[in-house]
This record gives sequence, structure tokens and C-alpha cells, in this order.
Amino acid sequence: MTKAAFQEQIKAGIPQQLPPLKAYQPEINHAPKRKDVLSKTEKIQALRNALRYFPQHQHAILAPEFADELNTFGRIYMQRLRPDYEMKARPITDYPAQSTQAASIMLMIQNNLDHAVAQHPHELITYGGNGAVFQNWAQYRLCMQYLSEMTDEQTLVLYSGHPMGLFPSHREAPRLVITNGMVIPNYSSRDDYEKMNAMGVTQYGQMTAGSFMYIGPQGIVHGTTITLMNAARLQGSKTMAGKLFVSSGLGGMSGAQPKAAKIAGMVGVVAEVNLKATQTRYEQGWVDEVFADLDALIRRIDTARQNKEAVSLAYQGNIVDLWEKLAREKIPVDLGSDQTSLHNPFGGGYYPVGLSFDESNRMLAEEPERFKHEVYKSLRRHVAAINQMAAHGLYFWDYGNAFLLEASRAGADMYDPRGEFRYPSYVQDIMGPLFFDYGFGPFRWVCTSCNPADLEKTDAIAASVLKDIYAHSPAEIQPQMQDNIHWIESAGKNQLVVGSQARILYADAEGRIKIALAFNEAIRIGQISAPIVLGRDHHDVSGTDSPYRETSNIYDGSSLTADMAIQNVIGDSFRGASWVSIHNGGGVGWGESINGGFGLTIDGSEEADRRIKMMLHWDVNNGIARRNWAGNPSANFAIKRAMELHPQLKVTLPEICPDELLEGLF
Repeated sequence: MTKAAFQEQIKAGIPQQLPPLKAYQPEINHAPKRKDVLSKTEKIQALRNALRYFPQHQHAILAPEFADELNTFGRIYMQRLRPDYEMKARPITDYPAQSTQAASIMLMIQNNLDHAVAQHPHELITYGGNGAVFQNWAQYRLCMQYLSEMTDEQTLVLYSGHPMGLFPSHREAPRLVITNGMVIPNYSSRDDYEKMNAMGVTQYGQMTAGSFMYIGPQGIVHGTTITLMNAARLQGSKTMAGKLFVSSGLGGMSGAQPKAAKIAGMVGVVAEVNLKATQTRYEQGWVDEVFADLDALIRRIDTARQNKEAVSLAYQGNIVDLWEKLAREKIPVDLGSDQTSLHNPFGGGYYPVGLSFDESNRMLAEEPERFKHEVYKSLRRHVAAINQMAAHGLYFWDYGNAFLLEASRAGADMYDPRGEFRYPSYVQDIMGPLFFDYGFGPFRWVCTSCNPADLEKTDAIAASVLKDIYAHSPAEIQPQMQDNIHWIESAGKNQLVVGSQARILYADAEGRIKIALAFNEAIRIGQISAPIVLGRDHHDVSGTDSPYRETSNIYDGSSLTADMAIQNVIGDSFRGASWVSIHNGGGVGWGESINGGFGLTIDGSEEADRRIKMMLHWDVNNGIARRNWAGNPSANFAIKRAMELHPQLKVTLPEICPDELLEGLF
């Protein structure tokens, strides 16, 4: 398709004449059929809701078609409206737009739905089994049309994927405000979500899916790498060579695990039941070798450990079978976790042992109660095998996917004698005290030129900036700085790009601001050829309130509150963000967290310099201040340092009462 034809389709929005029906493509990785949760009256309402996007004279054609989609797949995706053009991020100049910020948003949307990036691209699912960019293709088309029309004096509003419209605003306001899944608190159960999603009135944005900020598995590779390295260090290891890491999940974000293990210098073994997901990671080079036979896999593990190889191995099968095999044969495993999508355990996020992939998909749609029984039975076996391995030296942690929470609901042997979970969240042990409390988190950027040469230049700029900062860094954060410098200097050769020319780099507020300012200067002088989109994962210092993940190392009783995430998004919106988002859900499940994100497009202007300084400073220090108030020592150090660096910052510091003064009072 020519550039002109592509632009015309974008500007047309929902076409006046219905395009031909699209054939189902079995080679695409599709979302499983969702269970039937609506009454007849609710199904009629779901059709009414879907038909609102179309003129009445088309309703007679579309009503039975959408009814068939609802009955067949459990959702109305409007597959007829899938665009004919290739779904991928294009150079920013290819997009028809009056606003540079709007064009950058269109690029990010298309990247989220790129077939190489998205988990279920035809169902508009980016990752996590249900992390949606939009609910249906009409919403996508209408949103892209609005973005092509908008000026810098307007703001587009999205309600759970639905483009509510363009509203007058001003140049300093965000060009886009996104909400996903924001429901009345008492109606945030899984069943509530399934019903509202099937009716087309809400969606699960995950974290970066519904924020248009997903950059493929690279987005979590860096965090996974430093998690693995620091997990080994916590166990007294001075070298990563020969260490064995075992986990599960190769779809979406979990696909980062094998690549991270190899970058860390370990032997990584990851189980996956979905053959298409395994093939994708193998073809992308994120998995080195694939095994379907456990005996052959065990032999390969033994060889790799003896030779101290850095290698990524996939087991095409169920993780429970793998753990039980390792336990029976007493194979020593150093590190273990799980990244199946247990926030969505009964909708394709976790596949029970003993059932084939296809049989599981059939059962979850047609026999949901039986499927739930099988999932819980599998989780009990899963935990039993891990417990057996942990008794012989395995260090296991929850990777923020609700594994501990859902296993406990399944009745697994998950609690220690104190009544607490046997295993920590990785935020409790690693990411919280070593990174988030100090202000380090997953800063990221996307080169809107789509030119690898620009990305290479940004890598070099970022490395240079970090080295300058490291020269005057306090001892408390020097290890983090060293790991991050090593990461960015190795990023290019590790072939991390899937989809857009993007990069992730853990950095604190000082690092993010100085790197972003250096990028903006490079754009200004023509060293970088086009604007850059700045962002981050929601899984960060300030972005998410989540008691079983991001804020699991908050111990003052406030881990169930969500003030931080709400304040984060509001503060970003008036400090210069190009777009902001707030979601119910995220990686731990619907109703289990509130998380916010942003995008900031920089174009070499002085205005962009100002936005960088103001917005990125707040975006990080909001979370450090909250963690400081909770009594976290690292955050107390970090916020005091931040106040020294920025005289206008003045934060309330806690006075921590000694434990001995409180003992015996109650």
C-alpha cells in the first residue's frame, strides 16, 4: 500500500461503505474464546453498544455478524474493520497529522498492534492474555482519525478504548487522556470485568498495552536481567556462570525471561505450552534451543551447567511437568520463578497440567467451572514441586504475576508458620529496596524516525551521560549505575528490538532528565533525525499502587491505597506529558492494582526542555516521597539527596519510633 493510500485510510476513520468480511487466519496467535457470561438481555445490549459506531442502514448487516462474533468468541471485535495496511510503526512523517504529538501517538498505537509485538493482534491484545489497546476495530479506526485531525489546542479522551471525542484545551495540556477499567470499587471482581468487557463498556489495559507504551519483550528484559543478577548476588554468588534459572511463560512480557537469563550469563530454562509463542521467541532469537522431551532437556541442562554456558532453553510443555521432573531427579536449581499470566487464570493466562493446549482452550470456554477446578489442582501440584525444590536450595520468588495470590486461593501449601507467603515478591527482596526506593526504574524511549541509526546514537548518548553521572554518584547507588552502564553499552549487540526502534534503561530522576535533555539537544542540532517519544513502564517508582508487586515493600499499612498512582497521573498531566493514562488492573489482575503511565514527545524545542525537567522530576520523586514516608531507608536517603539537588523540593520526612518503645503497649 502506498503512503498516500495509507494516509487516506487513516483519515477516513470508520469507512462509509463496509469493507469485505475478513477471513479468520489460523496462523495468527489468537486469543482464546472467552466464556459465555451474558444473559440474553445483556447480549442484546452488547449488540446495541457495538452498533452505535455505524449508521442505522448498516445495522441489519452488522447485527447478525456481531452476534456471531459474540457467540463464537465471547467478544465483539468487529474483524471486518481490520485495516488492510500492514500494522507496524512507521516513520512519524508517514502519519497524516496536524500535531507532532498526535502523530507520535499513532506510531505508538500501531507498534502495540504490530504482529511481531502483539500477543493476539487480531483481537487487539498486546500482552498478558487480555491487555487491550482497544476493544474493537471501530475504536481503533475512530481514534486514528481523531488523532489525524487534532491540533495542539485539543485533547482526545479515551474511555476504555472508546474515543469519547476531541475537546478544546491548550498547547500545555496532554494531547490524550486515557482511562481503562475504572469502575466503582465494589464492582471490580473478575466476574464483573468479564461481563462489562463482553458488553463493550470497559477493557483491561494491562499496564503499557492500554497506554500505547509497550515496546515488545525488551521492555522487561532489562528489569528481568537485573532481577536475576541481584537474586544470585543475594544468595552469595559472585559469578552468574553456571547458575540455573527455571521459569515459565514465553508469550508477551514473559518472553523476556530466556533473553534476560542469557544476558545475565546463566542457563535459563522456560516452559511454554503454546507452540506459537515458543516458535515466535525461537525465530526472534530470544530462545536458543527448544526441547519437547524432558530427558533430553535434563541432559542439555547438565551439559550447559558443567560448561558454564550462557544459553536459553525452552521446554515445549507444561511447567508443572518440568518442576516435578526436576524434583524427582533431584536436579539442583539455583533460581526459580513463574511468569504465566495468573492475573487471568481462567481466561487463558494459565494452562493446567494434564490437558493439551487445545483441550484447555475448549474447556475454559465451554466448561469454565471444570477448567477452574483443573487450574487450581494444577497450582497445588505446581507449588508442591517448588516447595520440594526449595527445601534443597532453590531461591524462588513471585514475579508479580499473582502466582502466590492465586496459588493460595487454590489451597496450595503456600504459607509459612507465621501465616505469610513462603516466598517473597521480587519487589520485596530486589526491585523495591535496591531500585524503586532509590528512584531507579524502567525509563524508555522510541525513535520516531524508525531508523536504527538514530537508536544507535541514543544508546551512545545515554551511556555517556550515565558515565558522567557515575563519576559523582554516592556509594549507595554505584552498583545500580554500573549495571545500567553495562546494559546500555551491550544493548545493541543483544538484538533487543522487536517492532519500533526502542530502548529501555533503568535510571533515576537525574539520569532520566539528563539523558532526555541530551536527546533533545541532539534533535535540535540534527544529530538525531526526528522526534523521540519518552516513557516508562508503569512498573516503576511512582506509577503503580499494587500490594502484591510494585508496592509490596510498603509496610506501614498503606499498600492497599492508590493515592500515589492517581497523583502521578494528575501531576504528569499538568507538568508537560503528551499523554497520560490510568488503569485498573495491570500485571497482577483486575481489581488488584491501580497504575498510571505517560508519554512525552520531544522535538528539539526549548519547550521540550522545560517539559522534560518538570515532568520527569515529578514522575520519579512522587514515588520516592511516598516510599520515604512509609519508612523505607533507601527512599529516605534518596529523597534527602533529591531535596539537596533541587531547592524547590521540600518533602515531609518521617520520624521512626524505635520498636522497643512500642513493645508491650497492647
